[in-house]
Amino acid sequence: MLTRDYILSGEFHRAHELTLPGHMIWDHEKITESMLTTLKERPSGAPVWIFAYGSLMWNPLLAVEEMRKATLSGWQRRFCIRLISGRAVPEKPGRMLSLDKNGDAVGIAFRLSDSGLEKELLLVWIREMITGLYQPCWLRVVLDSGEQVDAITFVSDRHHSLYVSNSSVEDVSPVILQAHGTIGSNADYVYQLEQTLDSWNILDSYVSDVSKSLRAITQSWDGWGHPGEI
Repeated sequence: MLTRDYILSGEFHRAHELTLPGHMIWDHEKITESMLTTLKERPSGAPVWIFAYGSLMWNPLLAVEEMRKATLSGWQRRFCIRLISGRAVPEKPGRMLSLDKNGDAVGIAFRLSDSGLEKELLLVWIREMITGLYQPCWLRVVLDSGEQVDAITFVSDRHHSLYVSNSSVEDVSPVILQAHGTIGSNADYVYQLEQTLDSWNILDSYVSDVSKSLRAITQSWDGWGHPGEI
């Protein structure tokens, strides 16, 4: 599991340098510039919230002032990014979660303190923008109290070379199931996501369907880990 020390020490960046093509890796300067550019767009006088919809939900690594269930309209969870590091390798890629257009996503909004804000945000940026996979932007979310706030949200960059337009359950499931990397398996990520959503009483039919598909495929395999005769 990722830790603050692993990211801040530079080990996280170095680990990706060992598996990813050099032209894909963002250096510290570029990551910091992206973070500062986004921070400049912060609504005047508003606190900084981050909308979490994936692993940030169960492992935020951040100093959080407040944590609230929140809904983002117009975006939905999809495994639409080709994954080649972390929980996969280039030879056997998996699929990474992102937010793609349409639908709604229920997740967790984290409010950060202004004290040490840039350090906390840089931690998130190193983690999420190591290859510039996402487009960080401010989007309006509705908290469980009904209050509306603007939150930093990492959504799909459809122009990125690792973006995949087809993210149907049937297509992503076998890809996810065969992917493993230095921090674990791609399938374990899906199961952890499903468990976390369930603990917050969040229903995401797409995630549930992917998880069910993974289990169904696994059950059809023989004892040697190969597809069995059905």
